[in-house]
Amino acid sequence: MTDMASIKVERIQTGVRLEKRLVKVLKALAEQKDMTLGNLLEGIILHTFDGQAPFSPETLATIAQLKQIYGLDLDASASHRMHDTGDD
Repeated sequence: MTDMASIKVERIQTGVRLEKRLVKVLKALAEQKDMTLGNLLEGIILHTFDGQAPFSPETLATIAQLKQIYGLDLDASASHRMHDTGDD
């Protein structure tokens, strides 16, 4: 693998709210990959902005295991139907 030059960026704190079990899976995946949650999210976003799948088949298998461990039964079809408890 070729060593690429690093890119300086300015990062900011955000106030993003995410589904609790989703965060647990993301944190566990970041830990498994020895990276920060922020770096994992940046990678996911940059890949999807380019129309690329962010995960290898092996990582998808790991995600499936983590989803089972943390009881995350949501998939992409839930993305526009979620609402906070108590919003009814």
